[in-house]
Amino acid sequence: MSLKTYQKEVEHLGESQGVKDHDHDMIHDLSRRLDALWRDDQYIANGEGYESVQAFWRKVKEQEKENIVELKKLLSEHIKLGDF
Repeated sequence: MSLKTYQKEVEHLGESQGVKDHDHDMIHDLSRRLDALWRDDQYIANGEGYESVQAFWRKVKEQEKENIVELKKLLSEHIKLGDF
């Protein structure tokens, strides 16, 4: 693809913005973390017979759950403040 073609394809990206960048970042990251949490149970199961592997994924899962709770609170605060 030529530079001119590429520039034409992306010249209008970002013109329409549904939310502020920081709000988009939080929503995007929450989605990513929820996806990761969803997979953690499979990772734990895949580690069957390897307690250290399962322990690692259990720890990751708990940390992710805490991050999700904190991020949801932050999003809720922004919504309540009307800063969303």
